[in-house]
This record gives sequence, structure tokens and C-alpha cells, in this order.
Amino acid sequence: MNCKFNTNLSRRTVLKTGAGGAVGGMLMSETANGIQESGPLPDVYQALGIEPIINAAGTITIYGGSIMPPEVLAAWNAASQNYVPLLELQDKIGERIAKLLGVDAAMVTTGAAGGILVGTAAVLTRRDPQLVDQLPLPPKSGLEVIRQKSHHAAYDNLVKACGVTLIDVETRTELEQAINTRTAMMFSYNLYQDDGQITREEWVEVARKHNIPTLLDAAADAPPVDSLWKYNQMGYDLVTFSGGKAMRGPQDTGLLLGRRELIESAKRNTTPFSNNIGRGMKVSKENMVAMWATVERFVQLDHAAEWHEWERRINVIGDTLHEIPTVRIKQIVPPIANRVPHALLTWDEQQLGVTRQQMKQRLADGKPSIATVRVYGTGDDGFLISVFMLQPGEEKIVALRLKQILQESGK
Repeated sequence: MNCKFNTNLSRRTVLKTGAGGAVGGMLMSETANGIQESGPLPDVYQALGIEPIINAAGTITIYGGSIMPPEVLAAWNAASQNYVPLLELQDKIGERIAKLLGVDAAMVTTGAAGGILVGTAAVLTRRDPQLVDQLPLPPKSGLEVIRQKSHHAAYDNLVKACGVTLIDVETRTELEQAINTRTAMMFSYNLYQDDGQITREEWVEVARKHNIPTLLDAAADAPPVDSLWKYNQMGYDLVTFSGGKAMRGPQDTGLLLGRRELIESAKRNTTPFSNNIGRGMKVSKENMVAMWATVERFVQLDHAAEWHEWERRINVIGDTLHEIPTVRIKQIVPPIANRVPHALLTWDEQQLGVTRQQMKQRLADGKPSIATVRVYGTGDDGFLISVFMLQPGEEKIVALRLKQILQESGK
């Protein structure tokens, strides 16, 4: 059967047709016979006694990342209907994604975090597959991974889990001096690139000079869409992305992109093979297919139109609040991760009688609850509203709630 993903169907179609009908209508094939009517999808959260929230925070893990669009959901459902050899599927999906992005090789992982772990494992075992079932390496191995001192995050644990020691450097001179026969890899977070003294170009240059593999975490750094290939083109050997953030794939998916030799090594360090450190980071057949659909959709999107839609939502909020004394709103775009338009609100807290923290709490306490957070790279001024994960029409709800809180507090 020749299949392609239909990217022109609406969310209404999914709700109207239910899961089975959505698969038939959204995964178009030579044998498709149209959409079968069925009942509406059940409200699973209501059944559990959980109230859904309005996401004005962005692609935040604790709030579920993002919502899969119809064609991704259809691909996930379609993949669930048959058994396939998982290794073959993994290879085929990787080939399709690599071709879409113009990179050497690709694999679907359990989020960007999973990509960090299996990517590190790939580097450690690439020349000796017998080491796969020996990870994490014992302390006596003495292997080291170098990173910039400014590149510290909770995800360091995924590198250290493989049994290596992290070595901090601050300058290029220190980097050169830190490299020795025990250096296995150079690791960095794209998010913190502007915080360090060593540029991406210098980092890659030194790594190439000493023949040391590099792994770059770029979890939330797409959009822009060219982020999905430009870091590999820059010379990074492995780059990992989250699939469940702005690309809007399943939340527990990610991409590991890079040199074929290392991607093949990464596959040996994860499921469906046993006796490896990544066995528990299982990527299902459904998630592999859905991630393929996610990437296909993302590279074909009209990104300019999406940007204009986000700006329209910010304007709705601004127009709703423009008559409230001292309130100002401007659009800001974080420099690296979550690089989309955000609304930054400021007001005279004393005059209006509400602080930023009180605003956050009152939005969260309302019905429906509205979640907000401060996104890295946006400073500490004002009150941040993320609009790019809002569902259609929710920008109006957010705007009216902000107005209500500011007006009532100011009385």
C-alpha cells in the first residue's frame, strides 16, 4: 500500500470521526474508501477527575509538552493496527527522516534526554560493540567527557549514567589542555551557548582537530526549521532534539541526528536489544511512525503563517488590555530555545494592586486554570505569556482573565 500523510485535515475531522475514522480519513492510500462516522472521542480526563488547563506556558514537560495535530495522531493510530519487525521499522523510519532533513543518519529516541543517553553510549561503544553490555563503565575506566563550565543542567546525569566523568572548561586554551587519551566526547547544550566563552565553531574545530566526537543537545531549538540540520552541517557529530515540543510529535519522542557510524552504534545501545543501558528507553512502533509524520509535517509547514498567527494572538491580548492604566505589552523572542513570539506584560504593581507572582497564582487558580512560566532567555522583567501552544480561541480567554484580574485588583 502506498501511503502519505494528509496534512490538510482539521481537528474537527478527528473529533467528528473518532480514532478509527481519523485513521481512515487522514492516512490517505490507494485503497482508502472515505471516512466512517462514529461517536465523539471520550473525555478521558473528565473520567479521571482531572481538569485540563490552558497552556500559556509553552512546550513544558510537566504540562504535557504539546498537542499532536490530526495527521500525527492519525499516523500513530494507523501504526498501532499491525505487527512489524521493530529493527526494520527503526531503520526505515531513520532513513526517511534523514532524507527529509538532509542529514547523514537519524533515529527516533525517547525525547532529547533519551538521545543524550544513547548518544553518549554510542560514542563509548562505537569501536568495541562488546562494551555495550558493560555500561555504565566502572570508575576505573577513567573516561572523560568535556563541557563548558556554563553548560550545567539536570540532563548531565544522562551522560554520567554511562560511567564517565564530566570535565569543565571555560576557555579554548583550557579546552585544548583538558584533552587527553581518556577524552571520549565533547558535550554541550545549545541553550547555554551564549553563556560560554567558546563559540560553536571553535568547539567543533577543536573536536575535529583531536578527532573527538561531539554531542549537542538542542531539545527546544526548533523552530526555526533549519535548526534540524544546520548544527550537523556545522560539524557536530550528534545532535538531539525533542519531538514533543514545537514540532508537536508524541511527548515521549525525540530525534538523534548525525554520523551514520554513531547512529548505528546508538541503535545497539537501546531497545529492542537487551543487555544495554538504553533498554528501558523503548520507542514503540507507534511513536516511530508518528515521529516520521511529525517531521514530514514540520518541514512542510508554512512557518511564516504560523509566526503571523502567534503575533495575532499577542495583538488580541494587547487590544484587550490597552485601556488599563500603566499596562504595557510588547513582543519578545527568546534567542535560542522556544524561539517564537511571546507576550511580555508590564504594569505598575502598586497602582493596580497585583504582583507578578499573584497574577501567576490567580491565573492558575481560575476555571479553567491557565499555566504560565518564565522561559529561559527572556530575562526577569514583566510577566510572560506564551501563545504558541494555545488552542484556537484560547487567546481570548487568557486576555479576558488578565483584564479581569488587573481591573479587580486595581479597585
